[in-house]
Amino acid sequence: MRKRQIILQPLIFVFLLLSLVSCVRSQPTVLVAYYTRDGHTKLMAEAVARGAAGVQGTKVKLLPVAEVKRQDLLDADAIIVGSPVYNANVAPAISEFIASWPFEGSPMRNKVGAAFVTAGGISAGEELTQMSLLHSMMIFGMIVVGGPGWEQPFGASAITHETPFEPKGEKKVDEMFLKKGEALGQRVASITRQLTRK
Repeated sequence: MRKRQIILQPLIFVFLLLSLVSCVRSQPTVLVAYYTRDGHTKLMAEAVARGAAGVQGTKVKLLPVAEVKRQDLLDADAIIVGSPVYNANVAPAISEFIASWPFEGSPMRNKVGAAFVTAGGISAGEELTQMSLLHSMMIFGMIVVGGPGWEQPFGASAITHETPFEPKGEKKVDEMFLKKGEALGQRVASITRQLTRK
């Protein structure tokens, strides 16, 4: 009987260790990558990351695009990109960032992709910029995701310099827009968990 216990104990340990490794492997990673000039897009990125982190079992990496390494892109199950609006398009730094993504062999295929932007005014190009980001992701074979409702179908956006949304004191981004950022992050993380579940 004692000999049997001695054999079973290491087997139980190995089983528990393999279960733990399996849990770690199935933990999806969401990369939130952004470029910011005046801090608005960074605030939105933090809101998106909060929303994603709120989904149990999700690992979130929040990085400015200048700090994103190739391995960060390859390891991510979902990539959410944020840009300020420049003339109804992405910032040059975001264009360069996406142009640097690995293409040969389609390593980005089937990763979840989403977008968020900040614009100075209403109808100043935020939806065009979001669509530009989503179109680029589709070229890489990614599965693009919008926000949770019709109010933000292309992701999340914030207006920062037009009444009634211009900054008030320390508040650079209206709470309504930050909540939309959180909702986007939460939806992306939830969908990514469903797609990566084994």
